[in-house]
Amino acid sequence: MGFFLETLFGGLMAGMLYSLIALGFVLIYKASGVFNFAQGAMVLFAALAMARFAEWIPKWLGFDNLIVANLLAFCVAMALMVVLAWVIERLCLSRLVNQEGITLLMATLGISYFLDGLGQTLFGNDIYSINVGMPKEPAMILEGMFEGGLLISKEDLVAALIAAGLVLALALFFQKTTTGRALRAVADDHQAAQSIGIPLNRIWVIVWSVAGFAALVAGIIWGSKLGVQFSLSLVALKALPVVILGGLTSVPGAILGGLIIGVGEKLSEIYLGSFFGGGIEIWFAYVLALGFLLVRPQGLFGEKIIDRV
Repeated sequence: MGFFLETLFGGLMAGMLYSLIALGFVLIYKASGVFNFAQGAMVLFAALAMARFAEWIPKWLGFDNLIVANLLAFCVAMALMVVLAWVIERLCLSRLVNQEGITLLMATLGISYFLDGLGQTLFGNDIYSINVGMPKEPAMILEGMFEGGLLISKEDLVAALIAAGLVLALALFFQKTTTGRALRAVADDHQAAQSIGIPLNRIWVIVWSVAGFAALVAGIIWGSKLGVQFSLSLVALKALPVVILGGLTSVPGAILGGLIIGVGEKLSEIYLGSFFGGGIEIWFAYVLALGFLLVRPQGLFGEKIIDRV
């Protein structure tokens, strides 16, 4: 039972990180009706900016304080993501208002490749580290209940708590604030939202900036764990099955989907890996998403769309 709980906790903590990335997909889909394939590239770009500015700023300003360097790097990286959101809206999205969904989808694919190239051009293509002071040593808990206790990664626990807090904040922002309600109105109907005075251009800049913020936090957490490298964008794409499972339009679905994927990966790898030769953790999420597409394509909490013909 102790080993099972260790695996379960590990899956839940990984699932919260998946949920954080998935929120970026959900926010942009709700605001523009397009699946943002650039979210993984945004995570990589934001992580590269954080890692490099944390290295460059102390040299430029002549100080040696890790906390100050990380705070300044975070602010600069976030400002860069906001500028990026504005540029994307000005040069791309504003010219595609009321276009077919496939047109916007192809636009996000182009943005993804552009960000991959721009990030490596500006910040380099080596493997970089992000040191934000997250604890690396494991901890033993519940030693009185289980023989030897449960081994928990402090780094994963802190990362999961940060991700959970941000997920909750974004969910409340989307549901309770005036801007959040405007975002939902834009998602329902671009033309109707414009007709009642909602500025579509400003809303798109806001939602891409919020998605950029989520990408930055996710990039910092994953970069601290794995190092900032090109494969980080592929790790971010693990959130694709999460949004398929939870529903493209549902914030709670993104949260629950991430937890299901995280736990399912860990448990299947441990208890079924020997039957399949290992490596289940790599493809489990995609097989589960495929099954949901066959049975319930709108996901657990997604809206069922019925077209009358």
